[in-house]
Amino acid sequence: MSAAKEDDVCSHVKVVVRVRPETQKEKDGNFAKVVHVVDQHILVFDPKEEEFSFFHGKKLTHRDINKRTKKDLKFVFDAVFAENSTQLEVFEHTTKGVLDGFLNGYNCTVLAYGATGAGKTHTMLGSPEDPGVMYLTMMALYNCMDQIKEEKICNVAVSYLEVYNEQIRDLLVNSGPLAVREDAQKGVVVQGLTLHQPKSAEEILQMLDYGNKNRTQHPTDVNASSSRSHAVFQIYLRQQDKIASISQNVCIAKMSLIDLAGSERASATNAKGARFREGANINRSLLALGNIFNALADPKFVVKLIDII
Repeated sequence: MSAAKEDDVCSHVKVVVRVRPETQKEKDGNFAKVVHVVDQHILVFDPKEEEFSFFHGKKLTHRDINKRTKKDLKFVFDAVFAENSTQLEVFEHTTKGVLDGFLNGYNCTVLAYGATGAGKTHTMLGSPEDPGVMYLTMMALYNCMDQIKEEKICNVAVSYLEVYNEQIRDLLVNSGPLAVREDAQKGVVVQGLTLHQPKSAEEILQMLDYGNKNRTQHPTDVNASSSRSHAVFQIYLRQQDKIASISQNVCIAKMSLIDLAGSERASATNAKGARFREGANINRSLLALGNIFNALADPKFVVKLIDII
């Protein structure tokens, strides 16, 4: 197998940020905003609050020395979406671009990461009235398949699972904990996970809605319907050329769309007992994921990965 260049490998990871609107609780409490969107790529965290006074008609800036200095940290991302961004806008500037690689046989992953109540489930799943990335991805995939139907035979299947307290459960059927196995041909697989072949847009919406209702959710002080599990929606695509040949040209790829459980501080969510244990498991798994990201961002690791390939 040919190896990609180091720069090419690094460019395959993109990070975008979506700022959610204020909740009613935040509006009623007159909370200060901790992020400021500068443009489509720059975000300021904990922005400065400039106070002005006038002397002889000139504007002067002053600061109360008793107040904590704002951090005013600027970050650059591949894309930044403001509070008024739509589901379609987020999809078109993120996941839609991944579909080309997926259709060319590359496995890919899109995940929503953030604190409890940040709006991850809204972005990834949405609602029947305002569907999110998962549904919009399926619709775009069907459109792409329709465009190549004269040359290729395409088969699509989906699965939907959750990881809750280190256990895996199928969200589309009533099942107990599922085991993870390593298959010599298929790699790592979840034994007993069901695959489904939706035939229409309505069936996809029903499937996602049904799966989300089966997902483990409990209220916290931060989010009344906090998702306490990681939800993984996977799309399996098999393509085969219609043109007859001696060797069958078959391409198989997998796309994972993941709504991670929210990272949290027990002091903020007031988590106790079972909620506290859930939060500890959530944070532990997110820490492991963060270590993976750090490794992927390390040039030394990338070079080693290229050598292995």
